[in-house]
Amino acid sequence: MTTGLEKKSRVLSGMRPTGRLHIGHYFGALQNWVRLQNDPAYECFYFIADWHALTSDYADTSGVAENTLQIMIDYLAAGLDPQKSVIFQQSAVPEHAELHLLLSMVTPLGWLERVPTYKEALENVKDKDLHNYGFLGYPVLQTADIVIYSKEGVPLVVPVGEDQVSHVELSREIVRRFNSFNGLFFKDEFFCNWEQFRVLKAQEWFSNPILQTIAQEVIANKGSIAPEDKAPIVSALKRRASEVGLQNFLENFGPGREFLVFQQVLEEPQVMLTKTPRIPGLDGRKMSKSYGNAITLSETDEEIRKKTKVMVTDPARKRRTDPGNPDVCPVYDWHKLFSAEESGRLEWVRQGCTTAGIGCIECKDAMATNLIKWIAPVRERRVKWENDPKGVLEILDAGSKKARVVAQETMGRVREAVFGWDKKRKEIGGSAAKV
Repeated sequence: MTTGLEKKSRVLSGMRPTGRLHIGHYFGALQNWVRLQNDPAYECFYFIADWHALTSDYADTSGVAENTLQIMIDYLAAGLDPQKSVIFQQSAVPEHAELHLLLSMVTPLGWLERVPTYKEALENVKDKDLHNYGFLGYPVLQTADIVIYSKEGVPLVVPVGEDQVSHVELSREIVRRFNSFNGLFFKDEFFCNWEQFRVLKAQEWFSNPILQTIAQEVIANKGSIAPEDKAPIVSALKRRASEVGLQNFLENFGPGREFLVFQQVLEEPQVMLTKTPRIPGLDGRKMSKSYGNAITLSETDEEIRKKTKVMVTDPARKRRTDPGNPDVCPVYDWHKLFSAEESGRLEWVRQGCTTAGIGCIECKDAMATNLIKWIAPVRERRVKWENDPKGVLEILDAGSKKARVVAQETMGRVREAVFGWDKKRKEIGGSAAKV
């Protein structure tokens, strides 16, 4: 299956539908997404993570549908193009949930409990009860979201900032563990090679009495093993591969290595480290809807001027005549984003601030003017799509259908690796093999 966009690497990213997007989202992610979709080296999948919204907002889901629509409008307004990337809704691709279930079977509980953001949220979020599996298992669903778009031999990349690298690394660990259990196979000849069981029997990790008894019988019978005894041997070997790392396990296996076969069921996602500009909120803290310190992509000119007038500045400038330092001023951070193309404006700000030649009100007004110029075409596209919600949903539905075809391919491969039904049906033969 192709999406009509044959490219070298697949890119996957998404956002939760918790409200309209702001300029922090644009410069932190959307700007880079647009750049990647326009690069022929990438095949991009961008989604709206509506299931993820339920991990914390399960008590009231009434706003999820509208928020999903609004974020889709923001995606299109920001420049995402359904002709260049696959834009879809997470819950419209149920294979995400199926893969999440299978990955959860092999993910140790301790891995999830040690996730820093999980522990921080439990300590800091007081208005919601986050003691539920959905929130704890968030990283597993996130892993499924990513790797369900993996394809053998095709790099799978996730664009993230430095603060999110650990999230992708956990996804890599989960995939490695899944592949260790479901991608490692033992040929029938493996169990006939009784000499290798002498080596296994001597290993400390193989000291379980049941395994020792089976190994002793194989050695005594020079390769003869009962079919029911194969399962505990295979299970022990796969657990060992997961513990020491699959590559290390295969490289150091010793006698019988030629009878081991590994199939990469799911690709490990790679980090695409993205440098994002500093864009603090109106109050100097991280920009966030929950802090009420953001400028959304749908703000009017009047709202922008009203909000930027009260932006915090260099705290050293208590009076108009006090010189300031633009490098510690949030307004200057915004100037670097919105005023860089205006000839001489950044120099005017730095000179005027450090010499008290201009006041903070003048500085804010000049920045707001350029912010309004920048946001005007984004807002214009947004108004266009706001007036055509049916067209927005048609694009979202079409993208979800494309994404699902790719996800179904992956799940066909995953189901066979886990359950082996195609193999079993062929063994049985007849009409069963044709299902």
